Amino acid sequence: MKFLIEKYIKYLRYEKNLSLHTEISYSTDLHQFSDFLEEHFPDNNIKTIDSDIIRLWIVSLVENKISARSVNRKLSTLKSFYKFLLKIKEVDANPIKRITGLKTSKPLPAFVNDSDMNTILDVDNFDSSFESLRNRIIIELFYVTGMRRAELIGLKDTDVDFSSENIQVTGKRNKQRIIPFSDGMKALLEEYLAARNKEVENQSGYFFTRGNGQQLYPVLVHRIVNSNLKQISTLSKTSPHVLRHSFATTMLNNGADINAVKELLGHSSLAATEIYTHTSFEELKKIYNKAHPRA
Repeated sequence: MKFLIEKYIKYLRYEKNLSLHTEISYSTDLHQFSDFLEEHFPDNNIKTIDSDIIRLWIVSLVENKISARSVNRKLSTLKSFYKFLLKIKEVDANPIKRITGLKTSKPLPAFVNDSDMNTILDVDNFDSSFESLRNRIIIELFYVTGMRRAELIGLKDTDVDFSSENIQVTGKRNKQRIIPFSDGMKALLEEYLAARNKEVENQSGYFFTRGNGQQLYPVLVHRIVNSNLKQISTLSKTSPHVLRHSFATTMLNNGADINAVKELLGHSSLAATEIYTHTSFEELKKIYNKAHPRA
């Protein structure tokens, strides 16, 4: 078995040109499987290993507190190894073919609650300069529309309709959608636009610009959001996408229809939106635990 593993690793190195990190990872997984076989099934060879033996290996990994994600990675390595063995005719069948991976729990998305958002957007945290005004409005617009970073960067003056109070957003695969905004947001956007037109020359046609009039870029927007969200010590992530999560979570926590949230986010399927219902349910559990005497 170890000879075949070494042969496979050389194949990855010289024919597949995989990285050293990947090579080491594959080698570790396969030698771990080989050690398991030597300990529990010393009389078996590569052709007599069946799916039951592989399932027992999975059980042993779980019993040794290996995470489901790591177990699935090891299974992926073993599947790739057996494809190689079939290719070089060392085995006649693939015993791992019908073995499925373990279920893994997806982490709930990080989000900002209403009270923390009010703290971040407090006017005392920003000065009267054009860039400071722009930064504050960018953060609030993320929070009240749920748009993606690339969508905000790509906004043009013509995409913002003040009379109808909506924004036309161009999302993934150039799919367009309309997002409404409130009277309060309208006033902020108009204030920003007046300041931009007064202080910034060489207008590029993009709604949010730098001081030289040129379009924003991704790292700058991330920096703007990150520097402000860092005020919340309990927040695990501080990216623009956290504000998108916050928009969806706030909408659902306040009774919005999930299909409406799906359309506002620009998701292609409801499955992508459903993760926020889990977040909402976690919030409900917290409220229940605090409020119910028998909780």
